[in-house]
Amino acid sequence: MTIGHFLFRVWVVCLALGGAVVIRAAEPAEKTDKLDKGVRSLFDGKTLKGWKLTNFGGEGPVKVDNGTIVMDFGSSLTGITFEGQLPTTNYEISLEAQRVDGNDFFCGLTFPVAKSHCSFVVGGWAGGVVGLSSIDGQDASQNETTRFMSFKSKQWYRVRVRVEPERIQAWIDNERVVDVIIKDRKISTRVEVDASKPLGIACYETRAALRNIQLRELNAKPE
Repeated sequence: MTIGHFLFRVWVVCLALGGAVVIRAAEPAEKTDKLDKGVRSLFDGKTLKGWKLTNFGGEGPVKVDNGTIVMDFGSSLTGITFEGQLPTTNYEISLEAQRVDGNDFFCGLTFPVAKSHCSFVVGGWAGGVVGLSSIDGQDASQNETTRFMSFKSKQWYRVRVRVEPERIQAWIDNERVVDVIIKDRKISTRVEVDASKPLGIACYETRAALRNIQLRELNAKPE
């Protein structure tokens, strides 16, 4: 008999062996929640503890204001770089980002990919390009991840990047905008953002705001 309200089906097999009854239970169902290591917050909402101002040369000031990190106009880049320990694969980085003023990228997220690094650009090349820099030497405006989107100033967007051994995915709000297989591909950053390594967030000739920066480690390849 199968009881649908239980997580495990139990098969009862009656064997007429001297009146004995053998009860055999099914194996537990495969665990589907594969993001169970918990979330680590990388921003306390009050200070830049764990971060440093990225030394691009010509960077603007960075401050914490009302629970957000505000990165001001630079000439040309302003950003912050994380100084803590990080995984290099099987993890997700998520944050909320906003273009406060300006017309170029308000989130250039640089992150580890195994022994290399990559950047997810949101709103670049005069405001509309989204993609990864770089794949096989081609940046976010030139490779198969290139996408054109419209972003409103002073509106929060949720950005999430997932790194796996053979795949990088990225979402803006609930829309997956990048899904690329990276096996046997050359993954790198543009030289302009090398100072963001291993994990950094930058804006280009733009005032940007950030909040809710989080890291989640993956214990298995997600579905």
